Amino acid sequence: MSGNRTFTMIKPDGVEANNIGNILQMISDAGFTIKAMKLKTLTTEQAKKFYEVHAERPFYMELVEYMTSGPIVAAILEKDNAVADFRTLIGATDPSEAEAGTIRAKYAESKAKNAVHGSDSDENAAIEGAFHFSDEEIVG
Repeated sequence: MSGNRTFTMIKPDGVEANNIGNILQMISDAGFTIKAMKLKTLTTEQAKKFYEVHAERPFYMELVEYMTSGPIVAAILEKDNAVADFRTLIGATDPSEAEAGTIRAKYAESKAKNAVHGSDSDENAAIEGAFHFSDEEIVG
């Protein structure tokens, strides 16, 4: 995945609160094009592997349990400067610190239930996108 793509997930709280459409509209309005998208429920094994970078952290198992608690929407997004622009769009991890108008300011419940995931680097965007999508599932 090149520097003009990033990966996102609408997390279980965002899906449960029926905010898929609202969040996708904000993504579209910010100039991103969806190149791949699916609704799925992560298995415990998938969540553990996806978040294995946090395996030594005290919140790891809580994160795994949360991410398997309901469906997520995984997507690959395209735009110039995708990773940085998307991280600006989603806002700070803690919604109380997120700038007004960001996805997390509007739709996140808490630091733990923060509505969306966004890749933090081009390298992780490529890894995370490949985790959820085969090449055949990505348009363009």
